[in-house]
Amino acid sequence: MIGIFDSGVGGLTVMKEIVKLLPEYDYLYLGDTARVPYGNRSAETVRQFSEEAVRWMFDQGVKLIIIACNTASSSALRYLQDKYLVDRGVMDRKILGVIRPTVEEAIRLGCQRVCVVGTAGTVRAGAYEKEFEKLGSKAKVYSYACPLLVPLIEENWHNKPEARMILKKYLRPVKSCNPEALILGCTHYPLMMRDFKRLMGKRVKIISSAEETAKKLVDYLKRHSEIEKLLRKERRRLFYATDDSPGFKSFAERVIGKIGKINLAEIGK
Repeated sequence: MIGIFDSGVGGLTVMKEIVKLLPEYDYLYLGDTARVPYGNRSAETVRQFSEEAVRWMFDQGVKLIIIACNTASSSALRYLQDKYLVDRGVMDRKILGVIRPTVEEAIRLGCQRVCVVGTAGTVRAGAYEKEFEKLGSKAKVYSYACPLLVPLIEENWHNKPEARMILKKYLRPVKSCNPEALILGCTHYPLMMRDFKRLMGKRVKIISSAEETAKKLVDYLKRHSEIEKLLRKERRRLFYATDDSPGFKSFAERVIGKIGKINLAEIGK
């Protein structure tokens, strides 16, 4: 089973893209809706919450976890990989994030001036800058926090004029950098893709972490048959949330279609 974890509903954009390319697998989605958003929390708290989620998902039989939250990927991914996989010599489970696939796409496109928009936590961690450097890129990377977008999207306000006005204000300094590419460093942001494209113009490539993660996962499974063969192919879809939020189901169905029952997950107990 492939597990997709996010602080709330944003990771559903990642799940949508993955299922589109890999529909045959079983999937478990976990949204930590009781503690969303992660973007304004400390790195230590994000690591704690993410570890509780990862441990719970492994207990459910998940073999491959995608941490679809950019904040968690930037603050907790390496810590979780070391603790649960490397230090224990585990070979039959994997934890992947959404930052590297996105950076790899920007490098593939040959972009030398890149802007990143994300939560305060992602920007504070400098996760994208570090990944470009780690991959040997000399690109100039500028990151900007957009803290109001996630709560607006979570509340289904992203199609309202107020949300578009706030986005326009956030993108003013971004446009002044004259970037070749803009990375949407939060999985919520693709839900405002049309507005990002309109405001940035046709000359700026908009790179979605959701789309790039899905594409890279296809390649990853081709290269790692030892993991692929452990994944069940019964096309089951399980959805869990840590809080019985009435908006979770309706929002999820707007993103990926009818999903059935939402189960409650008790993590960190």
